[in-house]
Amino acid sequence: MIVSQSCLNSRILEMAEFLNNPNILKALTKTRKENINLENLTKEELIEKVKSLELHVQQLRNVIAKKDESSLPVARKRQKDRKFDFNRFKRRHILLQVSYFGWNYHGFAAQEDAGKTIESEMFAALLQTKLVEDRPSCNYHRCGRTDRGVSGTGQVISIDVRTNLLSGPGVFTQPGYSGTEEGGDREEVDFCSVLNRNLPDDIRVTAWAAAPRQDFSARFDCESRSYHYYFPRGNLDVERMEVAGSKLVGGHDFRNLCKMDVNNGVVSFVRRVDSVRVDVIDWENENGRDECEQSGYDICRLTIKSKAFLWHQIRCIVAVLFMIGEGLEEADVIDQLLDIETNPCRPAYSMASDLPLNLYRTEYTGLDWHRGTGTPDNSELTIKTLQKLWTEHAVKAAIIRGKLWELEAGDERKMLAQTEGLLFRRREKSYTKLMDLPRCPSLEDKIKTIAKKRKIELPTAEAAGEEDGDE
Repeated sequence: MIVSQSCLNSRILEMAEFLNNPNILKALTKTRKENINLENLTKEELIEKVKSLELHVQQLRNVIAKKDESSLPVARKRQKDRKFDFNRFKRRHILLQVSYFGWNYHGFAAQEDAGKTIESEMFAALLQTKLVEDRPSCNYHRCGRTDRGVSGTGQVISIDVRTNLLSGPGVFTQPGYSGTEEGGDREEVDFCSVLNRNLPDDIRVTAWAAAPRQDFSARFDCESRSYHYYFPRGNLDVERMEVAGSKLVGGHDFRNLCKMDVNNGVVSFVRRVDSVRVDVIDWENENGRDECEQSGYDICRLTIKSKAFLWHQIRCIVAVLFMIGEGLEEADVIDQLLDIETNPCRPAYSMASDLPLNLYRTEYTGLDWHRGTGTPDNSELTIKTLQKLWTEHAVKAAIIRGKLWELEAGDERKMLAQTEGLLFRRREKSYTKLMDLPRCPSLEDKIKTIAKKRKIELPTAEAAGEEDGDE
């Protein structure tokens, strides 16, 4: 029986409706059978057992966090030990620009099974400085959730913090406020300087702004997000990559250029890409302003802008562009991947590395950013800290490059393998074309799998076909 694409799309949407229940969409967890028959326990025994398990889980989380050198468990303990009357101060809804390098962290978001993340260190600093009492009560949103290893020099978060002011943009009186207004406003907390003194060197708060309204969200009010992906030229044709990248601009279904997150309720993969650019930003052999000799060690950069991205979308795009840049694929493979009617299942290709990816810009309207007023100036301290990090990495790169100069000088072969470490391609004697690779499950198949695990009844093909016919 041949089913039209419109019929198939209708069936997928119907199936997706069954998964819109948050109780259905929450991640599946595996449980093992208890040796004790819980049904025979009294209410008091069950409560005691739950308390014991919760304590054990928290101990395990602390062990994981300690192993990963997270600052959050210590900050939480100090918060309990050092009593502070938060109700003497009003709250202020603000946004913070956060710059971080994610190479040494387990991603941005705090996780129960991973210790050291950007978010765990941020909340450790927020707790230590008494800017927030706890996470649940601070109206916290992040603009984007970057994965393990990914950097974010333009990340933004929105949050309610303690303020010294009695009125002003973003200031509000929370329930339970017990402060007085005698003496009027004091000088506002220098949020950037205070937090940076309690953060690691590779995480910096570079600016803050008062939110224009109390429900302003770093996530939902973001106008656009822009990413950079850095890579050496190696054997890549940068111009060829840019031509192929231009095919991504506009609204498309990117299910073949991302990792489907159906388990968390994502069943629509249509996104609009505003711009794609691939260019050389650092020429190794620069002989004057307009004269440059190509080198495999030139540093290139992909810039891609959109209002929102899918899970692993950019790393999948980069992987395909690398294949095109190497001459292994033609630019029209992008058209084939975007044609979901002909190709509803993604070829099983590997993503590009997370290391070079950076969320470098997030755009908002109506915000007045402050860089900090501390002494010494917060911007000056941030620049010096980043210069220190740059020196460390630049010196390491220079040592390695020096040895490569030595080895390459006596070798007539011109090896261009600088990008091999960024794309984890399968080993094979002869290259298999992208569209000839084995296929991943389709969106419909993934929904069926989840429905089966959760014992959800889905509409039959016949019923779906009859409804489409009626329309």
